[in-house]
Formats: sequence, C-alpha cells, structure tokens
Amino acid sequence: MAAYGRPSLRDLFDESPTPHIAHPPRTHHRDFYIATDGSYRESSGGLGVVIETRDGERVARLSMHDRAPNNNVAEYRALHLGLDILAARAPSDATVGLLIDHDDLAANVNAAMLTVKNAEFDSTHRVRIPRATGLHWRGIRARINGFDEVRAARIDSGVNPAHPLANAPDQYDHVNDEPARCVLPEAPSVDERVPPPSRSNRGGASD
Repeated sequence: MAAYGRPSLRDLFDESPTPHIAHPPRTHHRDFYIATDGSYRESSGGLGVVIETRDGERVARLSMHDRAPNNNVAEYRALHLGLDILAARAPSDATVGLLIDHDDLAANVNAAMLTVKNAEFDSTHRVRIPRATGLHWRGIRARINGFDEVRAARIDSGVNPAHPLANAPDQYDHVNDEPARCVLPEAPSVDERVPPPSRSNRGGASD
C-alpha cells in the first residue's frame, strides 16, 4: 500500500482515464508511477511528489514550499519536479505512468507524448500552456522524450497521494529527509498459459 493508507499508484492509474489514449488494461502497467500536485496561496504554495515502482515500492516523496503565480503553473512545476527526480534514478528505457489531478495538464502531456513518439501524429487536442509556466513545459517535454513511454492519467485530488504533500508542506517536510532510493521494479512474470509465438507456432518434433 502507498502512503496515507491509499491504494498503490499502480492501482489508481489502472482505474483512471488516460486522455487521448485508449488501450486495454494490460498495457496500463508501467515500470514507475509518479503522482504530483501543486498548490497556490498568496503567502506560499507547495509542490508534492510521490514515486513508486509497479510493485508498490516507494522510490521518493517530496513536499516543499513554492511560490508559483497561480495554481495552474504550480501543477506544471510539480510535474517537472517529479519527472526530474525520476530521471535521475531510473533507466531511460523505463515506462512511466503519471497521476495528475489537472485536466488540461494530463491532456497536454498525452498529446505531447503521442507527437514526440510519432512525428506523423496529428493530435486533435490543441496544447495550451499557462503563460507564466516559463520553461517548465519545455522541461516536461524533454523528460517525456527521455523515457521510453509516458502516459498521464486524470485522477481526483481527493485520492491523489501528492495532494496533502503540496497543500501542507509544513506538516510533511519530514518526508524530504527520507533517504534517496533507486528501486528497480521486479521483472513481470510470464503467463505460461499463453505460450509465446516461438513456442505456440512450433510444430511437433519429427524423428
């Protein structure tokens, strides 16, 4: 189980829609999952990040103060931070699932991923970035390009484990003292009930 008694990030991802991407549930499974959230207050907002492997092993948590100009920009800053943290601890061929409670950001990430991985893809979604985001969207796109595949799922803030970290950094600053971990997910088990083509198409042995 993940922090705060919530389901693992993998479970949340599997149960959530991925804007602009339709695929059977088995292809949901990623090597790593990142939940991010950003909050805005006139005094001081915050950023929250939770990263787990597909096995539910925690890779990192972060809760920090931030001074984004508005909540939309805070969401982009939080995602950029989470991707930077994972990029320093995961191989470049990793597949990544993002859990985001911001509709436009999740849609923008998936549209950008499809465009990055397929130059001929013509997305019907027009990417619009908050003006004050600065270079954070460019950094997000660079990280998307750096991993083998990235997909963003849209979740509610009430189930986002990064939400309390972003909204109460004074209460959760202790998570920043957790030791850095570089945890690789275990290799997925092979379902022997369906033999691979090299075996299922093999004819019987002849004498």
